[in-house]
Amino acid sequence: MKHVHAFTDDVLGERDAVGVARGIAAGEFTAAEATAAALARIDAVNGQLAAIAVDDRERARARAGANGFSGAFAGVPTLIKNNTDYAGLPTRQGSAAVADRPAAAHEPFTGEFLGTGVNVVAASTLPPFGLNASTEFVDREPTRNPWNTDVSAGASSGGSAALVAAGAVPIAHANDGGGSIRIPAAACGLVGLKPTRGRTAGLPASANAPIDLVSNGVVSRSVRDTAYFLADLERQRRVAGLDPVGLVQGPGARRLRVALIADSVTGQPLDTDTHRELMAAADLLEELGHRVEQVPLPVDRAYIDHFTDYWALLAFSFDRFGGKVAGPGFDRTKLDPLTRGLSRHFARRFYRLPSSIIGLKRSTAKFRRAFADYDVIVSPTLAHATPEIGYLDPAVPFGEVFDRLIRYVAFTPANNTSGTPAISVPIGRSADGMPIGIHFSADLGEERKLLELAYELEAARPFYRIQDASSGDA
Repeated sequence: MKHVHAFTDDVLGERDAVGVARGIAAGEFTAAEATAAALARIDAVNGQLAAIAVDDRERARARAGANGFSGAFAGVPTLIKNNTDYAGLPTRQGSAAVADRPAAAHEPFTGEFLGTGVNVVAASTLPPFGLNASTEFVDREPTRNPWNTDVSAGASSGGSAALVAAGAVPIAHANDGGGSIRIPAAACGLVGLKPTRGRTAGLPASANAPIDLVSNGVVSRSVRDTAYFLADLERQRRVAGLDPVGLVQGPGARRLRVALIADSVTGQPLDTDTHRELMAAADLLEELGHRVEQVPLPVDRAYIDHFTDYWALLAFSFDRFGGKVAGPGFDRTKLDPLTRGLSRHFARRFYRLPSSIIGLKRSTAKFRRAFADYDVIVSPTLAHATPEIGYLDPAVPFGEVFDRLIRYVAFTPANNTSGTPAISVPIGRSADGMPIGIHFSADLGEERKLLELAYELEAARPFYRIQDASSGDA
């Protein structure tokens, strides 16, 4: 077990992204100096973490020197996840099957992200097509968790989470189609908010899907950074049909009705550490004056089959239509075993898809009915401790890894199918010092409620910092 971090006495120090932007604006240091510090930090840890998919340092240095940034994060060095088109960089999707061809233009979210003033220095890793809950591969080194390099960094935004947690950059892009912001945030001790569907620009490829699962966002070390990110996107574009969130700057005054979910949809019990930390979070909420009541699951067991049918459809689309989905030069022979296994799973059950889509929409209605009686739902982000590298390796026999994924990722997908917002907050710790994320869900458009609660929890139980953990082999 080894802790790895890049925090040092440079211009970035221990600042969050808002702090870095304010330092640049105040003339304490320049955007070029912030970029140079981030690149030095990446170089210091990436050999151990393997979290960079594509480097873009020369263009980043040139942009920093020109210093034409504006927005909440003007001049802040960052990463973009490598499933998102960024002009001039190849969008490799984490897969050797995708051609190494630079994107011709930014996709819509990229423009929104850059509009906050960030300076992208690299693209971060993800597992092939974002289909796994661990950033592992069959043809290259896995992305490792800086809290313990023997352990998964989560996925699919694993590279972004690993480098933010390690202090290489203060904030990074992530996106979430079944938990892919919240899972790595929980694994790496970060704040991870999945916004309401449509709050941020989505993936062009999923715009016409029967259910658009994916939301773009960020992973950050402070609630403040996530709140400023959302507010700055709102400054750029108001979303029809959703009330504005505004800039959330601290806890709310209202005491909330909280539904506690301690049972997994799979029927598997939580592990000891996860159950203990969930109950501790419930106790903390009550100490803060919120009313907590344990309730039954707001979805039934059939949800598992319905969601996995739809999840497998995504793999099938890459397997059978990769050239149209991923662009020219796609080589199907280089698909990883997990993608192939999921594709075969869908092909055997394709006739179930219409009923699964109907089932997911019914589950959405049932899930949202819970918010008639409760303001938020609290659960663990994940059903058990973050696994070691290899447990979710895509080369593990398909039936085995498929079962492991379903049991591990039992709480997050309901927010993707329903479109509701959810946040993972790092207020739990395992007996061996690893982060445990606690998960809060709210109804459509209610990100303000989640951010206010996250601020309150951050103040009541300050997030444990990797730089305070023991370093070296443990």
